[in-house]
Amino acid sequence: MSNKMKFQTPDLTAANTAKLNELFPNLISEGKVNLDALRSFVGEEVWEREAYEFTWVGKREAIAEAGRPIRRTLRPVPSESKDWDTTENLYIEGDNLDVLKLLQESYLGKVKMIYTDPPYNTGHDFIYNDSFRSNDEEYDEEISLFDENGNKNFRENSDSNPRFHSDWCSMIYPRLVLARNLLSNDGAIFISIDDNEVAQLRKICDEVFGVSNFIGQITVVANPRGRDYGGIARMHDYILAYRKSDALEMNLVADENSEFPFQDTLGGFELRELRNRNIKFNKENRRNLWYPFYINTAKADENDLYEIDLEPREGWLELYPLESQGINTVWRWGKPKAAENLNINIKAKPMRNGSYMIVEKYREARRMARSVWWDKDSNTEKGTLLVKDMFQGKVFDYPKPMEMISRLVQMGSDEDGLVLDFFSGSATTAHAVMRLNAEDGGKRKFIMVQLPELCAEGTEAAKAGFTNICEIGKERIRRAGDKIKAGNPLGTAELDAGFRVLKLDDTNMNDVYYNAHEWANGVKDNGEQLDLEGLIDNVKSDRTAGDLLYGCLLEWGLPLNRPHVVEKIAGFDAQNYNDGDLYACFEKGVTEELVREIANRCKERQPLTSRVVFRDDSFTSSPQKINLFEIFKLLAPNASVRVI
Repeated sequence: MSNKMKFQTPDLTAANTAKLNELFPNLISEGKVNLDALRSFVGEEVWEREAYEFTWVGKREAIAEAGRPIRRTLRPVPSESKDWDTTENLYIEGDNLDVLKLLQESYLGKVKMIYTDPPYNTGHDFIYNDSFRSNDEEYDEEISLFDENGNKNFRENSDSNPRFHSDWCSMIYPRLVLARNLLSNDGAIFISIDDNEVAQLRKICDEVFGVSNFIGQITVVANPRGRDYGGIARMHDYILAYRKSDALEMNLVADENSEFPFQDTLGGFELRELRNRNIKFNKENRRNLWYPFYINTAKADENDLYEIDLEPREGWLELYPLESQGINTVWRWGKPKAAENLNINIKAKPMRNGSYMIVEKYREARRMARSVWWDKDSNTEKGTLLVKDMFQGKVFDYPKPMEMISRLVQMGSDEDGLVLDFFSGSATTAHAVMRLNAEDGGKRKFIMVQLPELCAEGTEAAKAGFTNICEIGKERIRRAGDKIKAGNPLGTAELDAGFRVLKLDDTNMNDVYYNAHEWANGVKDNGEQLDLEGLIDNVKSDRTAGDLLYGCLLEWGLPLNRPHVVEKIAGFDAQNYNDGDLYACFEKGVTEELVREIANRCKERQPLTSRVVFRDDSFTSSPQKINLFEIFKLLAPNASVRVI
C-alpha cells in the first residue's frame, strides 16, 4: 500500500462506481457505466423519460458536484477560539460545500442531528455563488467570485433571473447529499424554509433522504403580525424534518390528552425500560449502576407486572442488565433511588421470549410535537430581542429563537449527540446546545459552519466592529457560554462552553506534491515548463505544524475535537494527538533516537493503531527515510506511517 497521503477529499462518484462494480462486475467498461448492461441486470425496472421526477436546469451538474473531490484544508486558529485545549465543539469558517466535503472522512455517520437555516431565496437575500454547468454552458467563475481577501462573494438572485429556482436548487442539493452522509443511521435533519422554496426543498429532500424518511412539515408562526410581501401577509415559515433511516427513535410521546395504557392506585402511567440502552455506559465505567434485581415470578398484578426486590429471595429470579452487542449494560438508576421506588414506580415486565425487563412506571404527561408551532418560543422577534440584548444593538437580522432550536435539538438528539448546523448564521444552534446541556446535564457537542459574509458598511454590525458574520457568531457563543455559567456556576462547572475555530483554506501542499512525475521531468503534462522556484518543498511556506496536523487528521478521518499537546521527544517538538492516536513531527533533521522513541510509544498502545507522520524534508537522505519504515516494521508493525 502506498505511504503517500492524498490531501484530497474522497471522489464520491468514483466510490459509487466502485460499489456498482462490486455488485455487477460486467457493468463497468473503461471506467464508464454501461446503462444497457444495467438494464439487462435489473430487467425492465429502468425508467427513462416516462416517469415522475423533479428536475431543473443544472441538476445533473449539481449531483456531480456532491461527489467531486477538492484539494483544500482546515487551518486551526487557537487565538480566536475559546478553551481550545479542552473543548469538543467546533466553529468552522468557509464555504459549507467545501467544508462538508472535508468532513466526510472524520464525521461519516457520526452526526446525530442537523439543524440548518439556508437562504430563503426571497430575491433579495444572498446565495452562495457556486458555479454549475447547465446544458454544456458553464457559468463565468471569474466575475467577482472572490473578494480581495480570498473569501467567496455572495450575489443577489433576482426573481427576474430565468434560473431563479434552478440556481437555488443547484446550491442546496449537493450540500444535502453531503450532509446526509454525515448523519448517523438514527439521525435526523431539520431545515427551516419559507414559501419561496418549500415546494422545491420538499422534493429535493424526498430524493436525497427518501420519501419514506419524511417525518413531517412543521408550520412555525414566526411573525403573528405578518410580513407584507405585496400579497397575503405571511405569518409563518416551515421546518422540514427527515430521518436518515427507520433506526431513528424520535423523542416524542403521546399527546398530553391521550389516555395512559396502564393504571394503578396512583393513576395512569406508561412503561419505560430501566436499562440504559446506550452501551457507552456499561459495567466497566458505571459500576454503581450494575447490580441485580430479584423477581417474584409466581404472581403478576392487574397490569401483568411482577414484584421485585434488591436482596436475594428463595425461588426468585435474579436479573442483571441485559447484554447489548456483547457489552454488559447498566441501569439508569443507582441502587438508592431504586430502593426508594421499589414496587412503587419500578417493577418487572415479562417479555415475549420468556425473560423479564425492569420497567419504570412513567407518569409525566408529555406532549407530541404538533405540526403547527404558535407560541412565544417560535416568534422570530424573541430571537431578535435576545441577540439585541446580548450585543446592545441589532447586529443580526432575523436570528431564529433559541428556544425553538432547543426544542428541535431535544427532539432529534440524545444527551451526548453531535449537532451540526452548516448555515449557522449568528450561532443560535450553538447557544441552544449549551443551554440544553446546562439544563439536563447533557454532553452534546456542536459543529457550526458559516461563510464569512462581510458586514456591509453602515450596518449596526459594522458599527459595532464586526467585519463578518463569523465574528458575530463566535462572539455570541462566548457571551452565551459565560452568561449560562454565571447564572448557575455550580451546576455548569463541567459545561463545555468553548469552541475550536478552524478556517477553510487551500491545500497545505505545493503543486509538486501532487505532480511528482511532472517535478521529475520539469515539464507539465500539457508541455508547459514548470516554475521550479518556490517548489523545492512539498509544503507551502506559510503553513505551521498545526496546519499540517489538522490536514493529516482530515486525511486519516480522525475527529477534529480531541485533545492534543506538543511534547519534547528526543529534543524535537512532536505533536501527540488524543493520547497517541497520531504522532507528528514536522521539524527538520530528525534523528533515529526520535523515530525509535515514537515507535516504542506506538508499540505500548498495541493492539490499538497509532498513526505517525513526518515531513519529507525531515530526513537528510533517502536511506534515512527507508530506515524509518524499517524501524516501525520491527517495533510497531501496527502503526500507520506516512511522510508528506
